[in-house]
Amino acid sequence: MNQLRTELTMRWIANLTLILGLSALTACGGFSQSSVQNPPERGQALEGEDKDVAASDGTTIWDAFDRSQAEQTVQVNRYLWTASLDVLNFLPVQSVDPFTGIIVTGFGTPPGGGRAYRATIHVKDPALDARSLNLALQTKSGPASAETTRAVENAILSRARQLRIADKGL
Repeated sequence: MNQLRTELTMRWIANLTLILGLSALTACGGFSQSSVQNPPERGQALEGEDKDVAASDGTTIWDAFDRSQAEQTVQVNRYLWTASLDVLNFLPVQSVDPFTGIIVTGFGTPPGGGRAYRATIHVKDPALDARSLNLALQTKSGPASAETTRAVENAILSRARQLRIADKGL
C-alpha cells in the first residue's frame, strides 16, 4: 500500500512537472503561426508590435558575438578627435571611447582663467564638419555659457582644419 502511494505521488509530480514545463514553453512563443511561416520584411511590424520597435536597426544582443563583423571600422573623424584633445589638454581625461567617439573630462582650469570647466565631447561622424562635433561644457555651478561653448567648438574645428592641412603636406 505504501509503495502504491509513493508510485502515485511520483506519477502525479511527473505529470505536474510536464504540464508546468509545457505551459512555460508555450508562454515563450509570442508569434502566431503565420508570422513564423512568413516573417515580415525588415522594418515592418508584426501584428500587435510597436512601429518603433520594428523600425529599429534590427540588432540584438547576439550581434555582439557575430564574428563576421569583427573587422568593423571606427566611424570617428580623427582630426576632430585629436583637435578636441589638443584644445582641451588642460582638462584631465576621465574616459575615452574611440568606437563611439566620446571623450569625458574632469574639472580643470584653463591657463590664465579662474573658472573650472568640465567637458563631454562627442565626435559622431567621420566627416570634418561642425555637425560631427557635439560639445557640452559645464562649470561647477552649472552649464557654461553658450558663447564659451561656441568659442571652444570653433577652436576645435580650427585646430582640426590645421591638422588636416598639415597631413595633406605629407
